[in-house]
Amino acid sequence: MSTIEDARAPGEGARRRPPEPLVPEGERRVSANVCQAAGCLSMQSDLVLGALRDRVEAAGLSDVAVRRVGCLGLCAAGPLVEVPELGRLFDHVQPDDGAALDSLVTTLSGGEPGGQAMAKEPFFSHQVKVVLERCGQVDPERVEDYLDAGGYEALTKTVTTMSPEEVIAEVVRSGLRGRGGAGYPTGLKWTTVAKATSHDGKFVVCNADEGDPGAFMDRSVLESCPQQVLEGMAIAGYAVGAQHGYVYVRAEYPLAVKRLNSAIRQAERSGFLGKQIAGTDFEFHVEVRIGAGAFVCGEETALLASIQGGRGTPRPRPPYPAASGLWGRPTLINNVETYANVPPVVMRGGEWYGSIGTGKSKGTKVFALAGAVVNTGLIEVPMGLSLRQIVFDIGGGLVGGKKFKAVQTGGPSGGCLPEELLDMPIDYESLAQAGSHMGSGGMIVMDESTCMVDVAKYFMDFCREESCGKCLPCRAGTVQMYGLLDKITRGRGTRHDLDTLQSLAEMVRTTSLCGLGQGAPNPVFSTLRYFRDEYLAHIDDHTCPAGACRLDGGER
Repeated sequence: MSTIEDARAPGEGARRRPPEPLVPEGERRVSANVCQAAGCLSMQSDLVLGALRDRVEAAGLSDVAVRRVGCLGLCAAGPLVEVPELGRLFDHVQPDDGAALDSLVTTLSGGEPGGQAMAKEPFFSHQVKVVLERCGQVDPERVEDYLDAGGYEALTKTVTTMSPEEVIAEVVRSGLRGRGGAGYPTGLKWTTVAKATSHDGKFVVCNADEGDPGAFMDRSVLESCPQQVLEGMAIAGYAVGAQHGYVYVRAEYPLAVKRLNSAIRQAERSGFLGKQIAGTDFEFHVEVRIGAGAFVCGEETALLASIQGGRGTPRPRPPYPAASGLWGRPTLINNVETYANVPPVVMRGGEWYGSIGTGKSKGTKVFALAGAVVNTGLIEVPMGLSLRQIVFDIGGGLVGGKKFKAVQTGGPSGGCLPEELLDMPIDYESLAQAGSHMGSGGMIVMDESTCMVDVAKYFMDFCREESCGKCLPCRAGTVQMYGLLDKITRGRGTRHDLDTLQSLAEMVRTTSLCGLGQGAPNPVFSTLRYFRDEYLAHIDDHTCPAGACRLDGGER
């Protein structure tokens, strides 16, 4: 496994750095980057931006720029303001907090620096930024910011100096795997679509239908640096021979949709989308399609059906979308994070990217760290970092000093991993062996007050509600499993119910049509595997070890 230092060594681009100035050198000394992603905006960071601009103007600091940026990562401490040139971060800044704003102005004017020194904070020092390198560093609504930070250089390099085969070879060399959950080799998928023949064209689709409870990775990237995703899609289009792309994003992400549409318009005006990209004959157009929020539309065939105007339900495969996707044409589907990895791979090389991570799990992974951990937020770490480092170093441990109980990865179809697996490296193979999977990147930490039977029940409730109902195993099996779990949490379960639950879970996993049904039993399997004593306590002793369930038959 590469160490963090090793992962950063191949090129300066692996380190997070502030963008180049937007005005000539010497006209501006420092900047104040105010987070304007959804998390901080919900805590009035827009008012912080206005209040800070007013104070900077009143102080006569003409060489200071107060800037709107995307997610700065440490969501638990928002609203956040970063002074990137000094490596300082100000947290919990309120628009009416005069002392905090005064400290910021003092720092910006060259006085004693306030805030946290980011380089010394484990939350930041353990991370390696590739996908998130520009998030929190550029204004997501200004293509000029993205260009000054090196944006669209990879696309220009691609269409002016590389053949499609060379682009795909670089992606293959990188070892990049799909970040949407399955971990399918990206280069292999691109190769398949590139080889597919079609007289009516091909499509590139970005799956931004992020629906896992507690997950906000794709939303944050689209809110913070939508241009990087568009650049990755355009490179993919060039590589596989497509001229049209779609971004499928759920309606619950209005800020992401707004900034994505703005980014598309600005990229078209700048010559990086549309016709004659970078002065060449290559053209690539992107449209946004908004989904109604059905979790099943994260499954690629259901997503394609929804884009075409149909009901979002999956279909049997083959044929796979790579051969017959949108309107029966070859279609490349990757998620937001996968496309955002492409420009760095092209610019710095597949070998550089492949030097990060472990074994067959190359590069970095973005996680939404949530739950009972102190530092909830958006993080990006090299593959191979341990769960312990994520939870206790980056995450700062558990809230209130409570005892760690489990961490759930992979969303509703993931698994719950116990304390004895904390030193396990985070990569595709290790998670699969432990009974979970990477998923799109949700990571929920649970403490001693959490009942693991109740957790399994919660995720089964989610899956039964989100089932499209097309196949019987998922439609009926998730309902029956939920009923058994509910019965057990009420203290009415029997050992026979436990056996029935196990057999039902096996049936649903092996006979369901799509990934939703096939993955729905995973929380049951993992909790039975690692926390079976809690099931038996509910059944045999009529007690909940965590004290979270009412076992008298009444409502919780």
